[in-house]
Amino acid sequence: MGSRTPLYQNHVDANARIVDFGGWDMPLHYGSQKEEHHAVRSNAGVFDVSHMTIVDLGGDRVREYLQRLVANDVAKLKDYGKALYTCMLNPAGGVIDDLIIYFMADTEYRLIVNAATREKDLAWIREQAASFDVDVVERAELAMIAVQGPNARELAAPLIDPDWREAATALKPFNGLQAGDTFVARTGYTGEDGWEIVLPTDSAPALWDSLLQVGVAPCGLGARDTLRLEAAMNLYGSDMDESISPLEAGLAWTVAWEPADRDFIGRKPLQELRDSGEARRFVGLLLEDRGVLRNHQKVIVEGIGEGEITSGGFSPTIGRSIALARVPAGNYDRAQVDVRGKLLNVRIVKTPFVRNGQVRIDV
Repeated sequence: MGSRTPLYQNHVDANARIVDFGGWDMPLHYGSQKEEHHAVRSNAGVFDVSHMTIVDLGGDRVREYLQRLVANDVAKLKDYGKALYTCMLNPAGGVIDDLIIYFMADTEYRLIVNAATREKDLAWIREQAASFDVDVVERAELAMIAVQGPNARELAAPLIDPDWREAATALKPFNGLQAGDTFVARTGYTGEDGWEIVLPTDSAPALWDSLLQVGVAPCGLGARDTLRLEAAMNLYGSDMDESISPLEAGLAWTVAWEPADRDFIGRKPLQELRDSGEARRFVGLLLEDRGVLRNHQKVIVEGIGEGEITSGGFSPTIGRSIALARVPAGNYDRAQVDVRGKLLNVRIVKTPFVRNGQVRIDV
């Protein structure tokens, strides 16, 4: 038996198919993964993301600490509730984890890190914090629910504390605020609008049930994965890990090179890779033949070299097979994928594949 979120019984009562995910018993789907996917693209779906790790940081030197800890520039966070997506790197420039940082006050920040990397993340965060006298507090007493889709905020708004409802509704993307005993952020992992809501664990089951009662569809890990793939959002452990640089995972935009004297962990090897011009490309693939693209299939670029699919599958929105892949450096827009010994043609496309319900590529 794995760890269970406060919503585990809700999932069981809804006849969810429960699977192991990073040591957690989580719902894969509630009957139809495809229907859940389309519900998020067309209306609204809700996900249990309480397995994610919430960490609050505090101290007079906490900003200085974060400027050392992560590759993006925390100085960009100037307003309360503003969020920043970034990577936490090891000394070799590999990705320990990707995470979101929220600015709560000059001496307070909140981190949301991945579930499967919880133990190593907390150990690394605490190790680096010691010399900066920063307090690191895991908020295990909090749950997290993501409501996503074009109608998600409209359907969920009546469930927000009336004193904070207007402010929550007015949030701009990648901003959050404390609304009574809940923290509401306009963020997500689906390529759709919506909120991620952090709240006390004992309040989570009631909010979940209330969302279902107003027409929000319960969604599991299966739909979450196809949605994030269409939106070209990386999955830790598939698209990057401690052996992969953010420059080779489509995350160069999360690395802030200025100010030039900011010595974040992993900067030197990252800079050397950038300057070498040898960084592998991280691209989107659209299958042009019949078949399905899957993780770890070999990508062959004639006359140049080989790469690998990091995330692949069938896109319910597009009706075609798509993938994210790490491929050799070079200027080309076509390749082949080895699918069970047969070479299938793929076209390299600009990502995301889908955003805000709209297909963004030529099919």
